[in-house]
Amino acid sequence: MQWSNRTTRRSGFSLIELVIVVVIIAIIGAIAIPRLSRGSAGAADSAVVGNLRVLRSAIDLYATEHGGTYPSVTDIPSALTQYSNDAGSFSTSKSTSYPYGPYLLVVPPLPVGANKSTNAFTATAPGATAAAGSGWYYDATTGTVKANCSDTEKDGKGVAYNTY
Repeated sequence: MQWSNRTTRRSGFSLIELVIVVVIIAIIGAIAIPRLSRGSAGAADSAVVGNLRVLRSAIDLYATEHGGTYPSVTDIPSALTQYSNDAGSFSTSKSTSYPYGPYLLVVPPLPVGANKSTNAFTATAPGATAAAGSGWYYDATTGTVKANCSDTEKDGKGVAYNTY
């Protein structure tokens, strides 16, 4: 009787090996997905802070160059994005008559809340509700600018956006 020395070669993965890989991928996904979703919320919170910093800086610079006077609510978009003179008149081109500004290329939009993507200003202070259609609350007497969000619109830490 002759015995064969053939060995059978097995190729591929067994069902157990595939199940183990799928379980490992599921565990990694369960850890990573919640962290990624918190990251996008944190980015929006940082965007609000950054936009407020830019707006406040531009308003302060305008007031410095205009003798401590802040622009009105109706004039603030033009005051920040166009050239101006001592009297607070605006022009789209720089000249010796309009030496100041512009302080921003565009007014940044509000990145969160019900008024998300809106870059208009309102004089109505946010509270229980926010003025519809305006991204930013602006007080022309003090130069204060805040996010025009209701008291219920809060960041990941539970702080209302309108208190930033």
